[in-house]
Amino acid sequence: MKVAVFSDVQAVLPALDAVIEHIDAWRPDLVVMAGDLVNRGPDSAGCLARFDSLRREQGWLPVNGNHEVWVLRCGAQAPASDGEREIRRFTDWAWQQVADQAEGLRGWPDHLCLHPPGADAWLHVTHGTMAGNRDGITPGRSDESLVGRLPEGVALFVSGHTHRTHQRHTQGMDVVNVGSAGSPFDGDVRGSYGRFTWRGGRWRTELVRFPYDRVRAAHDFEDSGFLDHGGPLARLVFEEWRRAELLMGGWRQQFEAAVLRGELELQDSVDRYLRAQR
Repeated sequence: MKVAVFSDVQAVLPALDAVIEHIDAWRPDLVVMAGDLVNRGPDSAGCLARFDSLRREQGWLPVNGNHEVWVLRCGAQAPASDGEREIRRFTDWAWQQVADQAEGLRGWPDHLCLHPPGADAWLHVTHGTMAGNRDGITPGRSDESLVGRLPEGVALFVSGHTHRTHQRHTQGMDVVNVGSAGSPFDGDVRGSYGRFTWRGGRWRTELVRFPYDRVRAAHDFEDSGFLDHGGPLARLVFEEWRRAELLMGGWRQQFEAAVLRGELELQDSVDRYLRAQR
């Protein structure tokens, strides 16, 4: 049995096209998209339409990511303040892209479980952990911090969210983070996904890195309207993609609360933060 899992495309259509080509060439029995297909990038509508066709025609399966949840929430709820309105501008822009096909985002499960025929060796896929789709597993996270956040009776636990590939063995199971297909945060601009093969009575893992057309993707960021209409944080998201480095977390720690309180303009906070990162 062969299972492919990819995650965190983040609306980068050239990356989605490339991972689809890789997966099709491998010819797995099942494909799971482990969340964050949309938002934080230039073409949420194109990525959703492309994946939805694979879901309908080839049986590819989705799992909810925090960005699917957030996009749908922004489509249903107005911002609570001017600060929130500015902070979520790029997500509201993504919602405008996908609103007419939003049914394709609804009803996705938070978890998927499967096992090979005739074997009680469960593979569990989710976006984060059992604690939620914003609870990611990074290489630096301790085994102790994962106690109670992984399922019981599982041979292989697969997640995404952190945009960093990682694997370990803990609590009697293999734990694998497949990284990000569209916007890695480990300094390597290539996308990643996971190949999982049931062979010889055990799950075997291969983490694959693949190049994609980043020139086309950069043009998409510029030409789609993402940078023009997504607000100051869209520039920060673009810098994360360009550098393959997490920046948003540091900005949130330093500036988000002040922006939400109206004590600091969002544009000023982003300018200050990016100057400090040079």
